[in-house]
Amino acid sequence: MGTMSGYPISVRMGEEEKEELKPQSYSSGAINEVNWYVATELATDIVVNVGDIKFYLHKFPLLSKSARLQKLVAATSDENDDEIHIPDIPGGPSAFEICAKFCYGMTVTLNAYNVIAARCAAEYLEMHETVEKGNLIYKIEVFLNSSIFRSWKDSIIVLQTTKSLMPWCEELKLVGRCIDCITSKASIDTSKVDWSYTYNRKKLTSENGIEPQWNGVRKQQLVPKDWWVEDLCELEIESYKRVITSIKTKGRITSEVIGEALRAYASRRLPGFGKGSIQGGDTGKNRSLLETIVWLLPIEAGSVPCSFLLKLLKAASLLDSSEMAKRELVRRIGRQLEAALVADLLIPGPAGETTMYDVDVVQSIVEEFVMQERSAGTGPTVEGEVEEIRSPATVSSASKLAVAKLVDGYLAEIARDPNLPPSKFIDLAEMVSSDARPAHDGLYRAIDMYLKEHTGLSKSEKKRICRLMDCKKLSMDACMHAAQNERLPLRTVVQVLYFEQVRAATSSASGTPDLPGNIRVLHPGENGGSHGSSRSATTNTEEDWEVAREEFKSMHLVGDQNSSDISKSSDDKGSGKMKGGIFRSKKILSKLWSSKSGQGENSSSDTSESPGSSSANPEEMKSTPSRNRRHSVS
Repeated sequence: MGTMSGYPISVRMGEEEKEELKPQSYSSGAINEVNWYVATELATDIVVNVGDIKFYLHKFPLLSKSARLQKLVAATSDENDDEIHIPDIPGGPSAFEICAKFCYGMTVTLNAYNVIAARCAAEYLEMHETVEKGNLIYKIEVFLNSSIFRSWKDSIIVLQTTKSLMPWCEELKLVGRCIDCITSKASIDTSKVDWSYTYNRKKLTSENGIEPQWNGVRKQQLVPKDWWVEDLCELEIESYKRVITSIKTKGRITSEVIGEALRAYASRRLPGFGKGSIQGGDTGKNRSLLETIVWLLPIEAGSVPCSFLLKLLKAASLLDSSEMAKRELVRRIGRQLEAALVADLLIPGPAGETTMYDVDVVQSIVEEFVMQERSAGTGPTVEGEVEEIRSPATVSSASKLAVAKLVDGYLAEIARDPNLPPSKFIDLAEMVSSDARPAHDGLYRAIDMYLKEHTGLSKSEKKRICRLMDCKKLSMDACMHAAQNERLPLRTVVQVLYFEQVRAATSSASGTPDLPGNIRVLHPGENGGSHGSSRSATTNTEEDWEVAREEFKSMHLVGDQNSSDISKSSDDKGSGKMKGGIFRSKKILSKLWSSKSGQGENSSSDTSESPGSSSANPEEMKSTPSRNRRHSVS
């Protein structure tokens, strides 16, 4: 067998003896067998069977160093048999070959790939110091302590080889020693790292832009805090779990670096994880790996990016992971939801569901964020240990605004799903508090997209959806778009125009405009409501709407009389623009009402149909966009 570069152990039996252990192959029927023999003039007197391989050896060198072989030979001598069997020796034939060569005094080469197998085989053969001084176990221990456990990469390789040699490695405490060595080196001050390591990633955010200089001369680059992350990705999940747990217990590595290590491991070990999907591989193995990563996440809030947590949640959904793992991820994501992106929230719907996306899990995440506003940062404890994520006791206004914007963007995306029921759309939209939405343009865009994609909605469903929107919080551009949006119920359009007019009048005057009382009933503030569209659509009577229509008509006539005055005040551009908006709103309102009367509709009914052109005079048609030319901002 070929040897690898490593630590040679050489003990010669005598100058006159030129021995060498060689393999010899021959065919016996359909089986190709390999036998090993010692090239020497002395005839062999024992055959050791290890698996399918026979070793033709001599008793004296073997028995002088192996207590177990002494017992086996003694047992076979009574039966006049020169053949012994050791099928369960750890490491198999290759490990026994190392032991046999050592017994003959031949040079054997140990390295990180074979030393653990040789150590276990030597223990199996009982090659202790009590049998002979300087025996194989002693020499291997010297090699481990002086070479292997002092090398960063060799320690990782050795830990990998222990998997196939259980439970011997556990009983000999080889696994624990490997882990202790790796943990110590990973936790050492970076200024003391003077060995090679693998690093092909971007630096941590906290270290970006740091270029040490001295008197204007660039110094040698410092070792990054996460220098050890990539090398540990070579470990199987069980070994990796024990190493990370040990590193966390030692307490010298920040939670940010631990989080980066888990992110790198998931990207390396889960096929397709970096692209937001799981492609191929053993589903059961991938599921177990993902759940292990979830339980290894640091408890400190912000220790891992929200985007990474959402990728884990998406992978957990695809792999059908346990509900406990999913709930843990939902809890963690909810505590830092303001850092998420809309694209990260687009988690595919569960198998068997008709919806494109898993809206329920996003609703659970938002609910977790809302609960955070009502509770302190530290939660319940289990057996004295804090189980909740360590987070600030309060949620900042900026976080609330960011989450509201995020939810509105998410609603606009899922609105394109033709199978999304109105109830799920409404429930998610209502989870955002009113003070977190200073403007409702994003919500209007989502509502408009939903109405566009769901043309079969009933009038009552359209009402419920449009009640989500507060017309007072729409920008001028959104108001003008909504006024021409034929997908909106007519009452919503009237509400939009009304509040645009109120806002414009308020801006151009010193105080609140003196509007007729019959129109003021449309204003939610007059009735104690919250949203303009919801209050008028639910509490105003049919008579109120009829009277309001007449009042709007009379206001429109006044607007016509004062139109020349508006054009003369061009020296005040801002005021003229605002008054022009008032005039435009009045004309549109008048067209809507007169159109509705011309069609013989009851003034309290909801409709999204364009008004007839016969009810408007030609000049108004030229200056006011028709509802037939409405378009979508989606």
